[in-house]
Amino acid sequence: MTGRSALWHAPPVLEDWQVALLEQERTATLGTIAHDGRAHLVPVCFAFEAGAIVIAIDEKPKRGAQLARLRNLARDARASVLVHHYDEDWTELAWVRCEGKAEVLARGELRPAALAALRARYPWYTSMALEGLPLIVAEIERAVSWRWTDG
Repeated sequence: MTGRSALWHAPPVLEDWQVALLEQERTATLGTIAHDGRAHLVPVCFAFEAGAIVIAIDEKPKRGAQLARLRNLARDARASVLVHHYDEDWTELAWVRCEGKAEVLARGELRPAALAALRARYPWYTSMALEGLPLIVAEIERAVSWRWTDG
């Protein structure tokens, strides 16, 4: 027995091009469910680490005491992360939407490999104390995608 519930299932196997998109693109859109049921979308910096999408709550100025994305995930763990590539050459267009459940770790230091991956992607993070700040870990249960060559 692994200790996981009977509802748990293995994450989807991402295609090589989907992984490449997650590793190459610099920003994504995080979708959570607001208290009134509406979609709450916010641009984020992210890293693809150990099969999950990790998002730091960094030291950039924020509005309010607690971010809506954190309140939303505390109430409903369902999340989507959309990563897309735009190019003037439309044969290069592609996107992948990763859906699943997201957990908010109280402190980034609980997942040091994730912080290392984020700092490798974003030089500004090297001077930020992410260890003591929340970290969103979005496990991928389903991936939906499109690219020109699949069309």
